Amino acid sequence: MIHWLFWPAFALSLPQALWIKQTAVRFKDADGPAQGRLEGQEPLRLCGIGDSIISGVGCQTLDRALIGCTARALSARYERGVDWQAIGRTGATTSGIAKYLVPKLPKTEVDVFLVSAGVNDITALKRLSSWSTALKELIQSLHDHSPGARIMVLGIPPIHCFPLLPQPLRSVLGFRARSFDQAAVALVQSLDHAVYVPYEGDFPQQKFAPDGYHPSEKACIELAEEVMLRLAPNHSMALRAPQVRGIGPAPAHPGASDRPQA
Repeated sequence: MIHWLFWPAFALSLPQALWIKQTAVRFKDADGPAQGRLEGQEPLRLCGIGDSIISGVGCQTLDRALIGCTARALSARYERGVDWQAIGRTGATTSGIAKYLVPKLPKTEVDVFLVSAGVNDITALKRLSSWSTALKELIQSLHDHSPGARIMVLGIPPIHCFPLLPQPLRSVLGFRARSFDQAAVALVQSLDHAVYVPYEGDFPQQKFAPDGYHPSEKACIELAEEVMLRLAPNHSMALRAPQVRGIGPAPAHPGASDRPQA
């Protein structure tokens, strides 16, 4: 499908898109605190920021969602403790993440950022060029916050496999998603401080949550493993003391939750 054909193709599938918007079951964010700690020496600081994947939609609790799976994988890989935090907002576009969630970043510098953004820009029919600019600005804001952090940017999820979406809408949006994903790859590869993390392999229905739209807990484990594969060759995780930004305490550990509502 030639790039410009997306718009007439989407117009033909617009009734399906409107039907899905009206009838789809909305799952809530994952339960549990938005911060946690895995005990161990010199804890690494992991911060997830982004859309509903960071909010854990489709998983029972955040520690079983992608952020929790990544924290466990990170701890096992480097044999260190991990302090993790999820700053997610269901339905957030990339510009919305920068506007509303970046100000919620912890005052302490982060070692690893986990970024999920793009799907809502696709469904909101954002222009590819505008989205690419917004993603670049988001990554830069994270780099400004923590210059030594590795920023792991998740690829666009496999929309062409979403069980929730009927055909031809699934294929039409899947085509659009591939264009966005290619733009993300090109952007991230041009940056020394960011790493692209693709959604690898096949995506049968059992890899999706019951809503047919978000990854299942099993898929989150696999994606966390992919994050580690991409992170390991790029970052030594040298021990360093936490650097506190501004005035105020470092983020609290298990107990308080400040997860934004959608």
